[in-house]
Amino acid sequence: MGNEAPAALVTGGASGIGRAAVARLQADGWRVVLADLNGETGARTAAELGAEFVRADVSREDDVEAAVARCVSAFGRIDAVVNNAGVGGAFGALTDITVEDWDYTFAVLVRSVFLGIKHGARAMRAAGRGGAIVNTASVAAFSGGAGPQAYSAAKAAVLNLGKVAAAELGADRIRVNTVCPGVIVTPLIGGDLDVTAAVMAEAQPWPELGRPEDVAEVIAFLCGDASRFVTGEEIVVDGGLLAAGPRMHAAYGGEPRLRGLVGVNRGSTGEPPVLRARS
Repeated sequence: MGNEAPAALVTGGASGIGRAAVARLQADGWRVVLADLNGETGARTAAELGAEFVRADVSREDDVEAAVARCVSAFGRIDAVVNNAGVGGAFGALTDITVEDWDYTFAVLVRSVFLGIKHGARAMRAAGRGGAIVNTASVAAFSGGAGPQAYSAAKAAVLNLGKVAAAELGADRIRVNTVCPGVIVTPLIGGDLDVTAAVMAEAQPWPELGRPEDVAEVIAFLCGDASRFVTGEEIVVDGGLLAAGPRMHAAYGGEPRLRGLVGVNRGSTGEPPVLRARS
């Protein structure tokens, strides 16, 4: 990357895995733009970490394009894009989920990754230095039963999109890889941590719950020169959960469909969730 400090854009950087990724990249000497929909949390986090902040709805092309441009204008370059922003999204029985909640889930989880790849790669290609794109998927991408239906399907799409993009962008020396976290202690999982810990003690071979920093270490590796020949890959960061066979619904208090609930989880965006009884 030369003598000049590299620069990265991290979406969903205000909390959880995104915040940890910002801090970890900075520890390696990166300059970082933190993008998040939650303006209050984003501005506070950026001030605490010494990062640049831009408020962005990652499902909107103008916002993602502007976030990439902010990195280039602030630092004169962009060497990595971490497409990390996410929500829990729609949940409940497939026969009850609304089209609006389904589309919202795919807009935040999949369209955002496409947009981050599109505009990040454009800027990297124009600079001619190559770069790295890291997408956050989930162990839910690999099977049913590891997360809500819309979330699982969306994360599977992210996994495939990473491979497609890696094949297309390799000639430009732009690497595209995916991290697949298991149960990580972030605001997204919600609920009672004691219950989650008890459930995961049975389902997950590793004895401690995953931390955002565990995933951030892998993100930093995939952004940096140490992974210069790694592209089109996914790295699972789950304490052996997938290897043992995920039984994740219990960690969220049971399958919402079986409890007669339906709605949409908007994560740490600052926007309220929707929860209603099955009709």
